[in-house]
Amino acid sequence: MPYVLLTALLLLLAWAPSLWVRHVLRRHGADRADLPGTGAELARHLIGRLELDGVSVERTDPGRDHYDPATRTVRLGPAHHDGRSLAAVAVAAHEIGHAIQFDRAEPISRLRVRWLPLAGALKRAGILLLAALPIVAIVVKAPPAMIAVVLLSLALQLAGALAYLIVLPEEWDASFGKAMPILVQGEYVAERDVPAVREVLRAASWTYFARALADLVNIGRWAMILRR
Repeated sequence: MPYVLLTALLLLLAWAPSLWVRHVLRRHGADRADLPGTGAELARHLIGRLELDGVSVERTDPGRDHYDPATRTVRLGPAHHDGRSLAAVAVAAHEIGHAIQFDRAEPISRLRVRWLPLAGALKRAGILLLAALPIVAIVVKAPPAMIAVVLLSLALQLAGALAYLIVLPEEWDASFGKAMPILVQGEYVAERDVPAVREVLRAASWTYFARALADLVNIGRWAMILRR
């Protein structure tokens, strides 16, 4: 029973941040008649106002909002691309914040370019090793070798999760070093809506944290299984 309870607690810790991010975006995702434009329209307006030449805006799949520095494209999910909500406004401004970082070649923008591909590669390698474990068991038939494969897999996934955490300063700067001042000083949101916008921007900046935490908890779960 203690093992079951601990496993349930680990799963809760793994999913709680992601659920919170979705909850915040959903809570502030209702269209508002008093907002002058959609998230995409705000993004295009800010591109022109801030002279981010060559940056474009595209619609992408739900939950895939991001800025692609390779193509200089702000990509917004349907709700944020076409919606007139506080969530749409805040998320669009957050992604424009990333565009500003790369346009100015700020040192903090190098975090994403350097670490995100590595994080993804390490995570995939670790998962592939676990998937290959049955084959290793058949070929090698040695428990120490199987344990070594599992430990290597966990180490790779742990390194990938830590690489995601390294990107947090860049996300925080996009939200509160760039997007928040733009929205407040430019009076794009009413004063009464500032707390809600701040909450959405916080959720946007914690996306990678939520992903990394889920990975770390998953690694902990595998470590517990291995010890048993």
